[in-house]
Amino acid sequence: MFSWMKSEQGGAMVADPSGFHRPRFGALLHSDRTSFCSSNYDGEDSTSSPMNYADSTTTSNASSPYLMSPWNPVASPYNKSPWLLSSPIHDNTYGDGNDGHQQNSLIKSLVREEGNIYSLAVSADFLYTGTDSKNIRVWKNLRSHGGFKSSSGLVKAIVISGDKIFTGHQDGKIRVWKSSQKFSGYHKRIGTLPTFKDYVKNSTNPKNYVKIRRHKKTLRIKHFDAISSMTLDENQEFLYSCSWDKTLKVWRLSDFKCLESIQAHDDAVNSVVAGFQCFVFTGSADGTVKMWRRETTWEGKTRHVLDRILLKQDNAVTALAVNSWSTVLYCGSSDGVVNLWERFPKNNLRHGGMLRGHKLAVLCLAAGKNLVFSGSADKNVCVWKREVNGSHTCLSVLTGHTGPVKCIAAEQDQEQEEIYKQHRWTVYTGSLDKSVKVWRVYSRSGDTRRGK
Repeated sequence: MFSWMKSEQGGAMVADPSGFHRPRFGALLHSDRTSFCSSNYDGEDSTSSPMNYADSTTTSNASSPYLMSPWNPVASPYNKSPWLLSSPIHDNTYGDGNDGHQQNSLIKSLVREEGNIYSLAVSADFLYTGTDSKNIRVWKNLRSHGGFKSSSGLVKAIVISGDKIFTGHQDGKIRVWKSSQKFSGYHKRIGTLPTFKDYVKNSTNPKNYVKIRRHKKTLRIKHFDAISSMTLDENQEFLYSCSWDKTLKVWRLSDFKCLESIQAHDDAVNSVVAGFQCFVFTGSADGTVKMWRRETTWEGKTRHVLDRILLKQDNAVTALAVNSWSTVLYCGSSDGVVNLWERFPKNNLRHGGMLRGHKLAVLCLAAGKNLVFSGSADKNVCVWKREVNGSHTCLSVLTGHTGPVKCIAAEQDQEQEEIYKQHRWTVYTGSLDKSVKVWRVYSRSGDTRRGK
């Protein structure tokens, strides 16, 4: 029997080295096959006023038996790979700018004693941060702008769609909030997923229940363990959520209905990301990355089928990201390595290399056009640049956090530095040191080509 443990701090699953030795599957599996797209209702109040932070307290699930940290990965030998690309580190974070180019720098550090930062999301001038307390803080132009709270702690994921904010929690529920147009900083809770209507409708049919323990069953449409990650499809029609309960769930945004519940992995699902038009990728503590294809049946229903398994390894998969061009998939693991796959015509994927820049587990990823940012338990953020030939170079290492970097978001500023032919990025990093740091990162305009 395999022995696996969850980390309450890192929010990911890793293997217990004292457990049964798992068989090695080899480093990578990839396919050239062509693919075509064709809870119990919580009864909370439906409104939430701006928080009274003087009364807020930091809480954690101390009763959880999963105490192993994802930044203490099981050691694995360095596997030589024919796809391995060299990644020399040229740290220009603190350069003097004598070459005529702006240098990366720290803009601001946002600190409030409300708990460790587990999630964040950015929309225009607004930044939302979730902690292991009940608070979701709202920042506008990097200044505190109120916030809201729910009845559960540990906000593990935040997704923004228009004027709606979706928050995934440790209790397995997804809460939906809407910002007020009249009162700035005021947010109203407009729903919980699954909805009460959907919950009651499904509860009458015994076939809609799944067994979770020896004498315990729950509805299939409800996550019964912590939500670890959420993402939207490219057209923002569907919300995908994954959980430590090993499932992937698909929600329709128009009516918040749960369309599918998929038993996706053999262990906790740590990350989910949508991309490549009609595909969804999931990464798990079982060491696999799976690619799911969205289809429409002849009845007009949406379903997702397993297209292929991209990766099988001994180390837990902890983070996934797709770049904004939807041409590259990145995967972070508990051994500190970032794998990547390049997209080719007819949705063929080819493994493109392994980026080695961290000493401990990669906990979060964010990908732009030709830049990808990786945050790690080693407290650092690596800035990688994808060259025209597909290779990657570590441009800079952003240092300053005193705890593991748990979440990250990046936005390219519309204003470009035309004088020096550079693009400017704003990068937000949340850490278990209770702070969010905001960085200014530059990349040369001539390097932002789409590539292949």
